[in-house]
Amino acid sequence: MVRIALPDGRCVAAGDEGVDAVLSEVLGAPVTLVDTPPPDAVLERSRPEEVLAAGVAVPVDEGRLGAAAPPGGFADFAPVHLVTTATLRRIAAELPSGVVDPVRYRPNLVLDTAGPGFEENDWPGRELRIGADVVLRVVARTPRCAVPTLAHGRLPRDPEALRVPARLNRVVPLDGLAPQPCVGAYAQVVRAGRVRAGDPVRLA
Repeated sequence: MVRIALPDGRCVAAGDEGVDAVLSEVLGAPVTLVDTPPPDAVLERSRPEEVLAAGVAVPVDEGRLGAAAPPGGFADFAPVHLVTTATLRRIAAELPSGVVDPVRYRPNLVLDTAGPGFEENDWPGRELRIGADVVLRVVARTPRCAVPTLAHGRLPRDPEALRVPARLNRVVPLDGLAPQPCVGAYAQVVRAGRVRAGDPVRLA
């Protein structure tokens, strides 16, 4: 059962009667909680340059939700997002605090690497083998929109979370797109299994 903690301390469950009204009140907009996307669902994505110039309240582009994911889910593009510790360290080196929390970029997996950073740029088309069972196919670099700049739990709003990648790693995420600030890579699941902290990762 999915439970949602609200800012005022209340907690509601996905199946509660009236949950849509509660969420609509908290968010200040009509909300319907569903477990499968409607057939006309789209992904709204802000343009990084406009976010940096004017803040998060800018027009958005619409695209297909879950274009590289199995149908019926809510992944914005692909089901798995990867980022390396080397990339996080490279970004952190440009921040006044000298640290970056991976939560900013919302990866499913953080891979411990010793490179100079942004090595994920070279992974599309390759496979990652994690532990004894899991095989992932890397399909694209991950372009960043406004989301990393927003407050995330205890993390305050931070426009540098987008400005630094825009300066250091503006690359083409997918064929046919213009260069964009990218952090990490998207992957599809070739063979499922359990992933444990410390599992070895092999790039094929």
